[in-house]
Amino acid sequence: MFVGTISLDVLFGDVHSLKEKRSLIRPILADLQRKNAVAAAEVEHQDLHRRSVIGVAVVSATVERCAEVLDSCERLVAGRPELDLLSARRRVYGDDD
Repeated sequence: MFVGTISLDVLFGDVHSLKEKRSLIRPILADLQRKNAVAAAEVEHQDLHRRSVIGVAVVSATVERCAEVLDSCERLVAGRPELDLLSARRRVYGDDD
């Protein structure tokens, strides 16, 4: 069993309030969960209106499948026109970790 995680640091464009930011984050999280069967949440910078870190986790039988799902999640977020993906940090944990 392998557990893969990725932290996606994003910067929103023309956002002026936390309410506006939440209205953009909610559909991103829903898309990640629906299309990739992962757990996803905003994990940092909840108090900043233009910045966020989205955390994604997946459990898989193989390390290859973990990498595929994390790649798909990164592409989905990077392809969103309303934000810029600043960085992506990933880790994969195995039975020995």
